[in-house]
This record gives sequence, structure tokens and C-alpha cells, in this order.
Amino acid sequence: MEADLKYPIGTFNHSGDITGSVTAAWINEIAALPELLREAVKSLDNEQLDTAYRPGGWSVRQVVHHVADSHMNAYVRFKLALTEDKPVIKPYDEAKWAELPDYALPVEPSLLLIETLHQRWVTVLRELTPAELGKTFIHPESGVVSLGRNIGIYAWHGKHHLAHITSLCSRMGW
Repeated sequence: MEADLKYPIGTFNHSGDITGSVTAAWINEIAALPELLREAVKSLDNEQLDTAYRPGGWSVRQVVHHVADSHMNAYVRFKLALTEDKPVIKPYDEAKWAELPDYALPVEPSLLLIETLHQRWVTVLRELTPAELGKTFIHPESGVVSLGRNIGIYAWHGKHHLAHITSLCSRMGW
């Protein structure tokens, strides 16, 4: 049961070619996330926002702030890969970021950030050429990552954290 709570939609898994239609579907999922996330939390009160989605997991509030931080980092990584030759990106300690004071803020600032960030990010993603989709960055922990694959990873990432929230709401009857 714990594994289902941690990975309610499973882990990211894609085999086969990353085609234009595959990336277009992933980009549409990234584009849809801000509205889906806002809808998922719109009726939650502070107590509900401060409820962990699983034992030992983050609160809903922390999940929303994490999505904003993670997707900001992803956006910067895409831009680095598009403007530099195989840049080495800087990872960050997401667990420590979740302990910083801004993670106690209301979720609205992060929802607004995600909306505006995704507007810019999706604009870039929708204009990528096949050659640009093949550009890469180097993640010190994950190795070489292509932009095409990274689109899939972040489409999954958004759905993964959205499912943390929606499955908690469903389990709790909210």
C-alpha cells in the first residue's frame, strides 16, 4: 500500500522512440497541469493543505510549493540545454528546500508561479525542433538527459504530484 501512496501513477517509464506525437502529448499534459492543480486544491482549508499525502510524506501545501520549485528548475535546465553545449546542471536538495520558510506560505503564490511559468515553458516546448529535442544536459546524479525525454519526465512529474493530492482527497472524502 505504501508504494501506491508514494507512486500513485507508478514511476516514469517510456520505451521506444520519442516521436513528435509523443512529445506533443507530454507538452499538452504540462500545459494542463496548472489548471488541474488549482482545481485539486481550491476547496481545501489550511488543515487539509497541511495534511501529508502519505506517512512521512510532504503536506499538500509542500507538494504545491515543490512543483513550483521543481518546474522552475526544469525550465532553467531546458534553457541551458538550448543555449549551451551539454551543460552540467546543478541539482538541489528538494527535501531541504521543503523545510524553508516559503513552504509555509499559502499555496496561491506557487499556483500563480506555476501558471505563468508553464505559459512560458510550454511556449518554448511547442517550438522545439527535432534537433533541439535531441539536445542534452548532464545531471550529476542521472547522467545525460535529452530534452525530449525530459519533457516526458516532467509531464509525469506533474501528474505524479497531482495524484498525490487527488488520491489523498479521495481517501479522506474531501
